[in-house]
Amino acid sequence: MDEASPTGALSGFRVLELGSLIAGPYAGRLLGDMGADVIKIEAPDRPDPLRTWGQAEQDGHRFFWTVHARNKRCITLDLRVPRGREVFLDLVERSDVVVENFRPGTLERWGLGYDVLSQRNPGIVLARVSGYGQTGPLAGRAGYASVAEAVSGLRHLNGYPDQPPPRIALSLGDSLAGMFAVQGVLAALLARTASGRGQVVDVALNEACLAVQESTIPDYDRGGIVRGPSGTRLEGIAPSNLYAASDGSWVVIAANQDTVFARLCAVMGQPELADDPRFADHRARGRNQDELDELIAKWVSGQDSSTLVDRLTEVGVVAGPVNTVAEVVTDPQLLAREMIVEHYDERFGAPVRGPGVVPKLSATPGSVRSAGAPTPGAHNAQVYGDLLGRDVAELDRLHADGVI
Repeated sequence: MDEASPTGALSGFRVLELGSLIAGPYAGRLLGDMGADVIKIEAPDRPDPLRTWGQAEQDGHRFFWTVHARNKRCITLDLRVPRGREVFLDLVERSDVVVENFRPGTLERWGLGYDVLSQRNPGIVLARVSGYGQTGPLAGRAGYASVAEAVSGLRHLNGYPDQPPPRIALSLGDSLAGMFAVQGVLAALLARTASGRGQVVDVALNEACLAVQESTIPDYDRGGIVRGPSGTRLEGIAPSNLYAASDGSWVVIAANQDTVFARLCAVMGQPELADDPRFADHRARGRNQDELDELIAKWVSGQDSSTLVDRLTEVGVVAGPVNTVAEVVTDPQLLAREMIVEHYDERFGAPVRGPGVVPKLSATPGSVRSAGAPTPGAHNAQVYGDLLGRDVAELDRLHADGVI
C-alpha cells in the first residue's frame, strides 16, 4: 500500500488523530477507511493503551490494534513541550482535521486550543470527543463509555425488569460518539467549501448515547412513561422476539407488520390467528404480546433452527439465527459484501481478519489498506521528512531530546 496516497471519497484530506483508546481512534479509523490520510500521534513515552487491549494475544501482541489503527500512519510527538507543539502546528498547517478525545481544557493548557489552531490554519476542523462536552457544569469531568451509557439513560433500557441493567460486551458509547464525530467532521468539511473556514465539532459520549434513544423523551414528556428494559423484546411490538428451536439455537422472528404476521400464521398452520381479534392488528398484538409469544414459542420449539429460518424466509417472514462470531466470519452474505477482510499485521507477520468498511460507496469505495503500525513512531521519518521537510539530523535531535 502507498499509505501517503490512499484512494476513496476522502482521498486528499489529511487527519491528525490525537485520541487514545476507543472514541477518537474509531473516528480516525472511519475517516481512514474512506481514504483520508490519517496520521496518528502518540506521546513518545505513552503510546495508545489500545495497543494492549483485546482478548486475543500472541507474543504480547493484541489484535484489537489491527482494527482501530488500520489505514493510519503512526508518529510520536510530545505536545507537552514547546518544540513538540511547534511541530504539531506545522502539521496542522498541512492538514484538514484534528481529532482528539482528551478531557476538555487539555489542548488549551498546552496552548493548542482551537483559537491557536485556526490562526495557523483557518480551514482546520477540530473534532473533540469528551464525556460531557466542551461546555456545561460537567464539562471538566472525566468520562468513559460505561458511565455515559448509564447517565444518558441508555443502560436503563437494557436487560430485564427488576434486574441490574447489564452492558453490552463492547464500548458502545465510544463507538456511537466516534460515529457522530465523523458525521460532524463531514458536515464541517462540506460547510468549509462555502465559507473557507473550519469549526469545532463537539461530541459528548453521554449525548451520543442519548441521541439513539428513539421516543423515550416524548414518551415521558407527553405520556409520563418511563421506558424500561423489556428483555428480549420491545413492549407493544409483536411478534418480535427470540424463540428457542428444537436444536437449542435461538431464532429471532420479526413479524409485527400485519402482512408479515399473516404469512407467519400461514406457515405455522394457523392462518386463523391473523383474523383473531386478539392479534388482528398492531395494537391488539401489543396488548396480547405474552399470549402470542407463547403460541409462537410452542411452534418454534418443534422446528430445527436452520430449516425454520429457511422456511420463514421463503414465505417472506423476517427471521434469522442468533450467530456467534464463529458463524459471522463464515456468513456468505457478509463474505460477498467484503465485510470480513484481511489486515496484514506486520508485527504478527500474517493476515488477521477484521470487519470490513461501512458504508459501501459505488464510485469512491473505502478500503482496508493496512493494519496498524507495529510500533509507535513507525512513520516518523516518512511524515516528518516527506511532509515537513525535516532532515535526518534534525529528526535525530528531536528524538534524542524526547520530542518525537
